[in-house]
Amino acid sequence: MEFLFTDWLGTPAWFWLAFLGLVVALTAFDLGILHKEDREMGIGESLKLSAFYIGVALLFGAWVWAQRGAELGMQYYTGFFIEKALSIDNVFVISLIFTYFAIPAKYQYRALLWGIIAVILLRGLMIAGGAALVSQAYWVLYIFAAFLVFTGVKMLFAGDKPMDIEGNPVVRWIGRRMRVTKELHAQHFFVRVPDEKTGRLVIAATPLFLALVVINLADLVFAVDSVPAIFAITTDTFIVYTSNIMAILGLRALYFALAAMVHRFHYLKYALAVVLVFIGLKIFVSDFLLGGDKFPPVLSLGVTFALIAAGIGYSLWKTRGQEEPDWPAPAHDKA
Repeated sequence: MEFLFTDWLGTPAWFWLAFLGLVVALTAFDLGILHKEDREMGIGESLKLSAFYIGVALLFGAWVWAQRGAELGMQYYTGFFIEKALSIDNVFVISLIFTYFAIPAKYQYRALLWGIIAVILLRGLMIAGGAALVSQAYWVLYIFAAFLVFTGVKMLFAGDKPMDIEGNPVVRWIGRRMRVTKELHAQHFFVRVPDEKTGRLVIAATPLFLALVVINLADLVFAVDSVPAIFAITTDTFIVYTSNIMAILGLRALYFALAAMVHRFHYLKYALAVVLVFIGLKIFVSDFLLGGDKFPPVLSLGVTFALIAAGIGYSLWKTRGQEEPDWPAPAHDKA
């Protein structure tokens, strides 16, 4: 029993076990009960399930608030809202990936689930590495902050550049090193197919596996922005990890609703750019203008929420009546 109260990365072990238990329970409930069979999810079901996940995340934040204090509670909510907003851009990229590989909607949910399981592990490694760096050298936070400011300014002035899936070096490497089927085989990532020369059955990857690989690569790119953003809010590893994962857990539920109207959030990226600049500058303001005093958590949460809400509201108003743009042709339709 003493183990449960032993600090692990600055937080008692039972907090971590409670969180991991919640993640496992939600994943098992989602996949084992709600989506036992592969099927297409409608927008209404997507919104309801997403509301459920957001509700769970908010309740978890209330538990953190009650157990660990108001300051860490507000830091959790700030991190959650930022990661949730950043995930909207992630949805756009995932839509492009599924379209490119011609993945039917009924198989997308299972691919997203395995992608998110991989994300939970990869984000854990990235956050653990970041926490170790910050604990050994506080000045690393200044690098994170400067990177966030640079990224935010770049987002403000950069144009829309489509993701080059066909030219992705990992996809090309897999295509050269592994057998890849031209068609899907239901929800399977690997299948046995006859070898063209010998006729013997050999293992081959499917387009669904390639889509899964590219989705995880895309998440690593997004994590380069989101992980430093959370560390700029708090260096508490438990808050950094849980706020990140709770936002991502509901992404697969929200995906099917957002994928149908992601073009309506075109201007949100500018609000997110300002949020990244604000978070980055907050570190320098706290340490050099406030004499080391922490930036008020309530003000930080308020500014972050207001900017994101303004970006969503302006996007929906500005794009009203617009039709969804044409997606790129699926891979098997390209000459």
